[in-house]
Amino acid sequence: MVRNINYSIEYLYKTYKNDVYSYLISFTKNKTLSEDLTSDVFLTAILSLPKFKGNSTIKTWLFGIARNKWYEQLKKKQKDITDEYLMELYTFSDYDISENICTHECIKRIYEILSELKPKQKDIFLLRTKGYSYAEIAEKENISESSARVTDFRVKNKLKEILIKEEYYNE
Repeated sequence: MVRNINYSIEYLYKTYKNDVYSYLISFTKNKTLSEDLTSDVFLTAILSLPKFKGNSTIKTWLFGIARNKWYEQLKKKQKDITDEYLMELYTFSDYDISENICTHECIKRIYEILSELKPKQKDIFLLRTKGYSYAEIAEKENISESSARVTDFRVKNKLKEILIKEEYYNE
């Protein structure tokens, strides 16, 4: 039995380590931190594997662990992780932001723009801001992973275009 558990752990690591790392780096934008968090994810997975009930795919389960590890990392910098903080972090992830680039008015404007979108577009973007993987979003929204990616990409670009045009921030 121990041999099967070791084999499955090795299999999980070899099969999913790149996916988990890519997922984490999409949020952290930091290679070293993403590598450390990936190691933490698999350590947690090893310890939790006997409790895995199979209610989701292994990949989705690992991404859930990765999201929690990312949240833990964020809490070291920001005590209160609000939806607004996650939205700012995600919306402006392509920019080098040190502190609160988005004002309260900017966040309010993002919500206004999102309210004008189709519900599925809004839901996909909001799930992504909270750290859900495209695989998890696809499962929740009953769409393909690529549709989730494309929708999120389009919404994020639309938000940026509007916010730049309205001078909420500069490129």
